[in-house]
Amino acid sequence: MPQTSLDDAVAIVTGGSVGYGHGIARVLRDRGARVWITARRPDRLQAAAEELGVNAVAADVTVPADWDRVVQTVVADAGRVDVLVNNAGAGVNIAPLAELSDEDIARCLATNLTGAIYGCRRVAPLLQAQGSGTIINISSICDQQAWPGFSVYGAAKAGLLAFSRHLYVEMRGHGVRVTCLTPSWGNTEFSAALGWEPGEEQTRRRMTQPDELGEIVAHVCELPAHLVMPTVTVLPLVQEIVPF
Repeated sequence: MPQTSLDDAVAIVTGGSVGYGHGIARVLRDRGARVWITARRPDRLQAAAEELGVNAVAADVTVPADWDRVVQTVVADAGRVDVLVNNAGAGVNIAPLAELSDEDIARCLATNLTGAIYGCRRVAPLLQAQGSGTIINISSICDQQAWPGFSVYGAAKAGLLAFSRHLYVEMRGHGVRVTCLTPSWGNTEFSAALGWEPGEEQTRRRMTQPDELGEIVAHVCELPAHLVMPTVTVLPLVQEIVPF
């Protein structure tokens, strides 16, 4: 069976102005897709869109009305959606639970879990009607492993994994594929913000690079239409992970 082509496919990538989202958008564009990226900060978003040569819609994934505007904008321009990559996420405040505020907890869950669900709810009917399409939810190794300070973030990402599995079984009968992609240590702003970014350039090069994750996303999208990878975990060999 032939591979699914991304040529002229319509893709939405959330959190597309930096990090993994930026790399994913670049690779999808290079494969021929028409890409729309979203992010909360219009200045960084527009700069990224101009650099990548893609479209941009400023939006906060935690706001349902913003999702309505994103999907309406894309459909009005392109007439369809073929790929949704829910990449937007944030640690918010990585700290022991006793040190978190209720606002920290609510924002972490909204950014890393609820926002992706909002997006899927709006795109799912479009893909069902088309009888095709791919949804990729970007999780984190924290959906499987445990570290101090990551309890709420890990709960949100584990929730995203569970949501993706359930959505997969709902959508497969419509010819729509759902994948939960779980990366670990990446050379992104997230690692830098945690103070984990190694000082040695050689080590940074061995972490997962944004364009490398983009290649994996593209591969999932380009599988023959009758095949799906419901879950994919990607680990850099440079990172030692001691199981819980």
